[in-house]
Amino acid sequence: MSHPPRPDGPPDPTAHGGGGIRALTVLYDAHCPLCRTARRWLAERPQLVPLEFVPAGSAQARRRFPGLDHDATLRDLTVVADTGAVYAGDGAWFACLWALADHRETADRLARPRLLPLARRLIVTAAALRERLREPQQRTVDDPTGYGDADDRPDCADDRCG
Repeated sequence: MSHPPRPDGPPDPTAHGGGGIRALTVLYDAHCPLCRTARRWLAERPQLVPLEFVPAGSAQARRRFPGLDHDATLRDLTVVADTGAVYAGDGAWFACLWALADHRETADRLARPRLLPLARRLIVTAAALRERLREPQQRTVDDPTGYGDADDRPDCADDRCG
């Protein structure tokens, strides 16, 4: 079922008609606890459109997508469709939800102009939760951020995750 274009909303990953998206690559910050949690959650859900996960800024991401601003992909979730379309920030979150069997309708609903401000607030809130996901016992005088694990780093790009 094809949906009519929404010129006042975020990009529609359905590509309206023939040439629809068959796969999405999600560039996520592998050093961010929230991003890793979101990646696991997305990967565990039934997908209508397959999601492939590639660490943002990695050698693999740079090789596969040489035209992207890879520093920006560490600040905001970025999704690249097999059609070449690139979604960042809000559009990337909507594309991920749209790919999931149980959440496509939710993505369509949240992308409507009246609900888009609420959806953006939810995304910003999720990004802010990153700080709360850090275990308090991991915070030390030497590492007050709580990013003490070998796969973590002292900050999440510019200390925010899109």
